[in-house]
Amino acid sequence: MTTQQEQAVFTTADAVVRELVRAGVGIAFGIVSIHNMPIYDAILREGSIHLVCARGESGAVNMADGYARATGKLGVVITSTGTGAGNAAGSLVEAWAAGVPLLHVTGEVASPYLGTGRGYIHEMKDQLAMMEGCCKRAYRLTRPDQAAAVTRKAIGEALSAPSGPVTLEIPIDYQSAIIPDSRVEQMSVPVSVQDKALPKLPAGLLDRIAAAKRPVIWAGGGVISAGASAEIKQLAETLGAAVITSQSGKGSIPEDHPQCIGHFAAMELTKQLLQKSDLLISVGVRFRGNETSNWKVTVPEMHVSIDADWHAVNRNYGAAYGLVGDAKEILQAVLQSLEAYSLKPDAAYLAEVKAVRDELRAHLRATLGPYEQMLDGMRSVLPRNAILVRDVTVQANVWGSRLFDIYEPRTSIHASGGGIGQGLPTAIGAQAGDRDRVVVLMAGDGGFMVNVGEMAAAVQENLPIIVVLFDDAGYGVLRNIQEAAYGRQVAVDLLSPDFVKLSEAMGFDAVRIGSPEAFVAELKKAVAARRPSMIVVDMNAVGPMAKPFGGPPGAAESFKPKKLS
Repeated sequence: MTTQQEQAVFTTADAVVRELVRAGVGIAFGIVSIHNMPIYDAILREGSIHLVCARGESGAVNMADGYARATGKLGVVITSTGTGAGNAAGSLVEAWAAGVPLLHVTGEVASPYLGTGRGYIHEMKDQLAMMEGCCKRAYRLTRPDQAAAVTRKAIGEALSAPSGPVTLEIPIDYQSAIIPDSRVEQMSVPVSVQDKALPKLPAGLLDRIAAAKRPVIWAGGGVISAGASAEIKQLAETLGAAVITSQSGKGSIPEDHPQCIGHFAAMELTKQLLQKSDLLISVGVRFRGNETSNWKVTVPEMHVSIDADWHAVNRNYGAAYGLVGDAKEILQAVLQSLEAYSLKPDAAYLAEVKAVRDELRAHLRATLGPYEQMLDGMRSVLPRNAILVRDVTVQANVWGSRLFDIYEPRTSIHASGGGIGQGLPTAIGAQAGDRDRVVVLMAGDGGFMVNVGEMAAAVQENLPIIVVLFDDAGYGVLRNIQEAAYGRQVAVDLLSPDFVKLSEAMGFDAVRIGSPEAFVAELKKAVAARRPSMIVVDMNAVGPMAKPFGGPPGAAESFKPKKLS
């Protein structure tokens, strides 16, 4: 029991926890350690933050990441020092690639031993540099009595656009240091919503937008971060524009909308549509290499780039206008200004856009073979607002990320950085953020084994995630790329465990199926059960796709021997 004397003591750890509570944090993920115990104890004493115990630091970061993506709130993860922080690094790279607002609190060795190389437990050469390399920003607390200010600064940095993961490392001796219970307040004059003016647009911009005959909108993850999905849909309908989405931008506009091309930017038909376009408005798009055939997709000269990041302007594609700021506010200003133009979308162009949309989907569907029935079954069984999490695997890449329609923001989560194995803990975090939604993970057997231990965390938290595991006893994507590039395969065959027995031992309901019909029936049962569940898809029994997936366009060709120019 806490004594009155203990209650009167205020420590650095208490200051950190108070700032988390002030920021609205109600859940944190992590692993307790000798280098973060004071923070864990402060969370226990404060009492309002629920702690989710991961089985590894990598998974803990993914959980906080999934939570943030599904809810739009700050994700918080607490790890140990040295090896613990190193285990977190790869998953922090994923959060950085996806622009996820995440606070990573980690310990450090005792302050007298920092940088000495004397072998203090969990010591590493330069932890802060490692964290800086995988985060938006990394801070080290250098004075215990500055804990509140530095924590608030780190939280603000994580949340401010462009958002991203921020590490705060605190030497272990500082965490339990008694400090003054002082208050830190940022003084500013509040601006009412009514008084807030919309951004002023550059002269001539609206005339050029209104004059476009073949407009295209490219919607990225920045649309979802800014909460600008309604504005994207309204702008598309006002201009009569085709809408391409990046992988991160899925859900920016309902994917059953007739103007939504979707996540097909690198496909030939989409390339041709862009080549004939006279206006591109990109919003919060990174233009990643694997989504543009390594920037071989061409865009029109009249390119209006809207992004919260100054570095995004002209980074991958030139822009006639670079509008830096809040996407929602900028789009509202554009929409308000366009009211004076009385625009009428071109019916012939809209018909062309829909034809491209339909042909892209029909072409990809023709490659699926028996998995087409599984795709349609998933979409018919799952609620419109179900959250689909995708690890890197063949079926997720081919149809999970393209043909499975997403209707709402924050219901599509994928590995932006391309790392395998992060899907399970990410799905756990997403489900922890909204226990009432259906959360489904698409994963392959190879990637799933990377963080398989986190199944125990899902059961301990009683989270009813549904894992759809595509088991082909290997790294299927790499098999196909190697076969196309070299005509042979190496290091891609894996010995799978009995996933049903493994799942049941962990506390999951589990079943193995060998046909699309059985899959749909078992998915219905899993959705109704609201328990941690796994459906193992025996891909040998189901059969091959009609056309093997060879990776992103041009992937195999890029690995063949060639002379560098």
